[in-house]
Amino acid sequence: MNSVIFYSLPEVLLLLAGAILLDWWIGDPKWLPHPVIFIGRWIGYWERRLLPHRTKRSNGILLMLIVTLSSLALVWILTSVASWIHPWLGYAVHMWLISTTIAIKGLKDAAMLVYDRLSRGELTKARKYTGYIVGRDTDGLEEAELSRATVETVAENTVDAVIAPLFFALIGAAPLAMLYRSVNTLDSMVGYRNTKYLHFGWASARLDDVLNWIPARLTGLMLMIVSAFYRPASAVQAWRAVVAFAHLHPSPNSGIPEAAVAGSLGIQLGGLNRYGGVISERARLGWATRTIEKEDIIHTIRLLYGVSYLVMGGLLCVACGWLV
Repeated sequence: MNSVIFYSLPEVLLLLAGAILLDWWIGDPKWLPHPVIFIGRWIGYWERRLLPHRTKRSNGILLMLIVTLSSLALVWILTSVASWIHPWLGYAVHMWLISTTIAIKGLKDAAMLVYDRLSRGELTKARKYTGYIVGRDTDGLEEAELSRATVETVAENTVDAVIAPLFFALIGAAPLAMLYRSVNTLDSMVGYRNTKYLHFGWASARLDDVLNWIPARLTGLMLMIVSAFYRPASAVQAWRAVVAFAHLHPSPNSGIPEAAVAGSLGIQLGGLNRYGGVISERARLGWATRTIEKEDIIHTIRLLYGVSYLVMGGLLCVACGWLV
């Protein structure tokens, strides 16, 4: 069987470029089964069996190992069998699976649902759609807070849903990209610092932090570069915001893209949020030079796509240079 370990660097780079094109074009169509849905069900299956036990941290480690290793193994088998049948089928399966680990179009579409409702003055619907993409309570939020929540989500997920999966796909194509996506899904399902998951989700949350460490910093750098294309001064402000504020975020990684976006746009992110009715004060990132408005959602989407264009250009330049 011809597996990914036999792919050359140009082949892997072109696979990543093709995956980005697929995501730009079709995203995650509802009629096509999505691997993350199956990963979520697999997590839920094992959570129901492991969580009730008293040794929650060790069972959480077991959950993490079962989900990540099974995801890695299954995708390696699928891509190896496809490559064995025909090399071009192997390329196609790799490309599609990698595309399912990124969500450029999905992020844009989700954010635009909020923006469109705000533009129409439909606050109730805007709150509903914001609630689909954030964990905080959205009832009663006004336009500025709904816009802030959406901007923060797009900024943070530029790491989780774009750069990080592509980073691991560069190292190990679809199998490693899917391993990353399984860790990220684990973190989103059990990685909460509450009574239920504090110990059980500890391993998943810490592994997610480790895997995102390099991608988060690459994303911050790319956001600064992309900001320079809009306004050179905003790139400097993005850098200053990362240096001054990123370390204040409870996550070792999420503060970097959020601070970069805040500095680039000249707004302040963070502040008071409610989770299940409980008020939480999140670190304030950036300088409040103006009030956040719905148009900042559009600006953040442009930064998101700018980062993806930057990655695409880099992939094609390196691949062509290598081949020539």
